[in-house]
Amino acid sequence: MKFLHISDLHMVPGNALLYGLNPQERLRACVAHINLHHADAECAVITGDLTQTGHPEAYALVKTILSDLTMPFYLMVGNHDDRDNFKAAFPDALIDSNGFVQFTLDTDAGRFICIDTLEPGKPHGTFCDLRRGWLEAQLSAAGDRPVYLFMHHPPFEVGLRRMDEIRLIDSEPFADLVVGRPNIKHLFFGHLHRPLSGSWRGIPFSNVLGTN
Repeated sequence: MKFLHISDLHMVPGNALLYGLNPQERLRACVAHINLHHADAECAVITGDLTQTGHPEAYALVKTILSDLTMPFYLMVGNHDDRDNFKAAFPDALIDSNGFVQFTLDTDAGRFICIDTLEPGKPHGTFCDLRRGWLEAQLSAAGDRPVYLFMHHPPFEVGLRRMDEIRLIDSEPFADLVVGRPNIKHLFFGHLHRPLSGSWRGIPFSNVLGTN
């Protein structure tokens, strides 16, 4: 199975620049490249920071640009996002019973579990009891099937001080739940804006560049 991992769009309203780049142009270039070279992918998962400040107009731009993708896409939120504005822009987005933007996808490769780590108003990520209970239920329901985890914040330090300070701060409760499960095949995350891969406590992981 072929799928795509995209992250950290950081869309801004209007045609403004962000750190010297145009988020609209960067995302349009990403979509065009995917449609030209990777149209055979079954879906794309976008691991958060869809916008820079959670502005409704920025979400509208994300929606317009991503509508040109030739495959289904699934949206997650990061620390720069606003859940309410996201839900207003994407009323069909997948939401759990507690209002978190988290969901599962059962694919030919196994179960994708997409976890909401957003803590409103904070740059770091959190993993509260409600989210822990939800994830535990999804892992149980997966049985022995392969599982692939997706989240915005990495649950461990990567050696970049500024980013390590704003990682998932509830890393041990998360680790207690996922480490040692042989059917968890990979962990995908965003947030760092850098390509990164390796293994954390026996779980292979990877991160991708932000589109901006």
